[in-house]
Amino acid sequence: MAGLERLLRWRRDVRHFRTDPLPDGAMDELLELASLAPSVGHAQPWRFVRVQTPSLRTALADHADGEAARAESALAGDDARLALYRSLKLHGLREAPEILAVFSDDGPDTGFGLGIATMPEALAYSTVMAIHTLWLVARARGIGLGWVSIVDPAVVGPLLGAAERWRLIAVLCLGYPVAPSSVPELEQRGWQARQDWRVNVVER
Repeated sequence: MAGLERLLRWRRDVRHFRTDPLPDGAMDELLELASLAPSVGHAQPWRFVRVQTPSLRTALADHADGEAARAESALAGDDARLALYRSLKLHGLREAPEILAVFSDDGPDTGFGLGIATMPEALAYSTVMAIHTLWLVARARGIGLGWVSIVDPAVVGPLLGAAERWRLIAVLCLGYPVAPSSVPELEQRGWQARQDWRVNVVER
């Protein structure tokens, strides 16, 4: 229990990666363990795409940079917040040794529709569970993971040749972090502190 608590407290969203590769077989092990995540109807709707072609990695990084620049308009008029935003490193797509795009199959052949008649989005939630499981097992092995959310699914899916019924959930960077940290980088930089957990609990 103590080890699990330490793991949860030390899980970080990593942006600064070393470029040295992961050990042989490490990704296979991580993906095998991620696939033990719970899923609605035992459908296992996650679809992992390892992006290893250099031109695709570059295209993803360029796309994320473009989306980051466009997002600046939301901060117009708040000069301090805009300056802080521009100073943030929003992805490690050029440095991380492993890039993983995670999709959720909206119409899997598995699961036989159990549990999604009224909440079809539970398939995507299941895929998020697999991502979180991957995140924890990676961190337990000293491997960092960074979730790149500043991408357009309408661009990334076709770029990676994803099936039409696959919904993009995440683009992930994996590799050894430049330096470990017990405090989220966004908290260190003054973007957002961690809230007291009690503020998000409502009793009825």
